[in-house]
Parts: sequence; structure tokens; C-alpha cells
Amino acid sequence: MAFDQEQYIAALKAKLESYHSPISSSSWELIRSIIKFQTVDKGTFVLRYGQIARNIHFICQGALRAYFTDEAGNFYNKNIFLETDLACSTVSLLQNSPSNFTLEALEDCIFINLNYKKYRAFIDQKEDLKNFYIAYLEKNWVLEKEPIEISIVMENATERYLKLLEKHPNIDQRIPQRHLSAHLGITPTQLSRIRKSLK
Repeated sequence: MAFDQEQYIAALKAKLESYHSPISSSSWELIRSIIKFQTVDKGTFVLRYGQIARNIHFICQGALRAYFTDEAGNFYNKNIFLETDLACSTVSLLQNSPSNFTLEALEDCIFINLNYKKYRAFIDQKEDLKNFYIAYLEKNWVLEKEPIEISIVMENATERYLKLLEKHPNIDQRIPQRHLSAHLGITPTQLSRIRKSLK
């Protein structure tokens, strides 16, 4: 798969800068030094349940889902990741422990992988990278996560679906209905009814 690496590296840099925590040119060069590109086919398991995560994945192109399965074999989508998202098992990276969920490619994907151990070493060396890391955790684990948790309890499925479409307008054309419904915590039949009622 031919692609423009510099275009995707620029997209990663823009993503990092979007957290409003300035990164110096020397720190950016450190991050750039550990960039590894990876292409995967649709259906590939990028990280399996029970596997220890090693990388942070920046999605240049494609879609991923993070899911876990119960004892009866039912799956639940924890998250869906699209272009410019950073995907990983954060707990697995932080604790060097087996992942509690699986990351699967829902489309053919191009990633930039950042080795977490090397990245963590940079954080210990560079104050600006430490500040960025704090800003990243605050945004993704507090500012964005709390409204999602409240939404699950306080909003109905139609409202959650409309919010998802607002954030990702074409997601319903890219992601199979069974995965979208699992992400919303409803059945495919319920999602089908919601779609019909909105037409």
C-alpha cells in the first residue's frame, strides 16, 4: 500500500499540538525518531485480549474497534477509533499487564506506532512532553470520558446515536451496524428502528 509518510507524520504532529501543551522542536524530533509505520488488513487483530500492549497507535487511515467478550460469547464494543485517533490499551501500557480487550481493524488501516517504553523514557527527560502527557490524560480520561459515562445513563439511544453522527458524520456508512449498536449499548434491531424513525 503506497502512501505519503510525511503527510501522516504532519497529521500526528497536528494531533499532538491540538492538546494546547507546546512541544519543543527537540522533543518532536525525539518522538519522530521512534515513529514506525504499520499497515494491516481489515479483520486483523492489532492487540489480542491477554496480550501485553507495546505501542500507541495513531490512526492515519482506517478504523479500529476495542471490544471485550463475556463468558457467553457476546461482544461489547468499548470504543471505535477513526483517523487521527490515538488507540491503545492504556492500562496494559501503564502496568505492563495483559490487555482486558481486543483491538481489531474494521477497515484496512495505516498506523503510526510509537513504542511506549521509549516514549515514556522521553517523558522522564523532557518537561514539555510530561506536560503534554498530563494534558492528554486529562482530556481523554476526564474531560471526554465523564460526559460519555453520564450520557449512557441520562440519554436515550437515539440521542447517543445522533451525538455519534455529529462527531463522525459518515460513521454509519463505514462501520457495520452490529458494531455501531454494540458501541451504543443497544441491539442491531434497536439501531435499525432508530434509523428508520429518523428518516
